[in-house]
Amino acid sequence: MFLGNKREIVMTQQVLVTGGTQGIGRAIAEAFAEAGYQVLATGIEADLPTDPSAETTLRFAHLDVQQPEQIRSLVRQLDRLDVLVNCAGTILRDGQEFTLDGFEQVLDVNLTGTMRMCTACFPLLEQQQGCVLNIASMLSYFGSGHSPAYSSSKGAIVQLTRSLAIAWASKQVRVNALAPGWIETNLTKPLYENPERHQQILQRTPLGRWGQPQDVASAAVFLCSAGADFITGTVLPVDGGYAIA
Repeated sequence: MFLGNKREIVMTQQVLVTGGTQGIGRAIAEAFAEAGYQVLATGIEADLPTDPSAETTLRFAHLDVQQPEQIRSLVRQLDRLDVLVNCAGTILRDGQEFTLDGFEQVLDVNLTGTMRMCTACFPLLEQQQGCVLNIASMLSYFGSGHSPAYSSSKGAIVQLTRSLAIAWASKQVRVNALAPGWIETNLTKPLYENPERHQQILQRTPLGRWGQPQDVASAAVFLCSAGADFITGTVLPVDGGYAIA
């Protein structure tokens, strides 16, 4: 994201990436850092990197998006915020999402956690005429017989993105989302390591490969750049054509 009509990167621009310690979130955080932004990546304590080399380009902080006081405490420490990327998310397997407790847990992280971050960060984003990037999914559009809570939460992310884009447009705060397809991460490891499911996905994907986290990261940086200044309320698929096949 650029300020006003400026077309050069402001090196002091601040980016906050929740769920930014691994997988797609980590790739997005690193892509912003490589583009010259100052990046704070958050995650739950168990996911925080221990390798010192990571500290050279990214800052890390503990944050559980289910805990409003943790969110408020973190946001109070920020003097500026230009971009908020909501990558924190979870999925439960082995039928856990069919229990009420499991269903509520997934929605609280994926959907309500995103809304908590958006509302907490809005005053800072308004000051900079910044932007929000949410992470939806191809399951925002397709149902899943295995993950009803995850699918429901990601479908709701699409409508939350559109709703906040309308609500905040007058403040010049843009809100968009990405809808990743089948991306090789720890979250999808049980699928791409299953030969049958792996092949099914390849056959359905026109580009003939699984996506990499960097594929999503490149799209993320674009939607938060000057090139996307007139784009808000959109959900961009990054799926190798899976949704149209």
